[in-house]
Amino acid sequence: MAVQRRIFKSLFLGGAFFAAAIIFPRIAEGQNYPDKPITIYCSYEAGATTDVTTRALAAGVEKMLGVPVVVENKAGGGATVCSALVASRKPDGYSLGVITTAALTNRPHVLKVAYNPLRDFTLIMQYSRYIGGLCVLNESPLKTIDEFIAYAKTHPGLSYGSPGMYTQQSLAVELLAKCKGLTFKHVPFKGGAPANTALLGKHLDFVAGSGQHVAFVKQGVFRLLLLYNADKRDPNFPNVPVTKEIGCQDYPGHGMILVGPRGLPEGVVIKLAEAFKKVSEGPEFQEVLNRFDLPYDYKDQSQLEKEIPAEYEMIKDYLQKIGVTK
Repeated sequence: MAVQRRIFKSLFLGGAFFAAAIIFPRIAEGQNYPDKPITIYCSYEAGATTDVTTRALAAGVEKMLGVPVVVENKAGGGATVCSALVASRKPDGYSLGVITTAALTNRPHVLKVAYNPLRDFTLIMQYSRYIGGLCVLNESPLKTIDEFIAYAKTHPGLSYGSPGMYTQQSLAVELLAKCKGLTFKHVPFKGGAPANTALLGKHLDFVAGSGQHVAFVKQGVFRLLLLYNADKRDPNFPNVPVTKEIGCQDYPGHGMILVGPRGLPEGVVIKLAEAFKKVSEGPEFQEVLNRFDLPYDYKDQSQLEKEIPAEYEMIKDYLQKIGVTK
């Protein structure tokens, strides 16, 4: 019996050491991290809400981690270009990306993408989500969404700009068109900023804003007529209705998330998640969100790992119902 106990003890200790040998190095890999610059690839162009929030996060995290945190813009394909780049990088924590959840749950259903949306990424955190707005120039005679709809019915083919084909902003406008029997000409851009510029230059009739439009509305340059990707009215614009108030189906909003390539060491993920969460909760970053009327919508890795696959299936069914396919 004593011999059996000794054998059992040896096996138990051996198993414990084996488990520790697997688990602890993964955590320990984060102890000396980082020791060189980190690059965050941003999925939209300079000046976009994604870009501005990414740079604000990077500036705060740089101070916390003590190494340069560089932001590089990799716009295109509704965040799919950036997503493919991040997925191809070495999983060492020095190449990260800020993308939209749409790149994982929406784009793969309508575009050919160079990555597996549910397997090629390490999800780290979400910090906000996009809320859109239909805007015309402030000099426009159209004062309300009802006036806009009436005008659009008698002037088919009004042109609008969005951050890209099949983005939540463009789909929200197309749902509005389907609901009210309207016809629009869609002009996709690589982000919201160039779409706004086109409206400012009077090259468009209206814009499907993705966040940057808020500054122009506050400056009195744009007039906000409708909120979409939103459940309720914005207290900053109490007279502007949300889509469901005019009897139309809205398109669900997407989140802004920090990701890395698949296989990031657990210790690195823990250190990144802690640093980015702390910065995102700080007053400097919250002020940036307020400037663009973006909600703070934090989700950790475990939440995203549950919600992303569910959203992927939900949007797949949703797009099929409204007739959008590859």
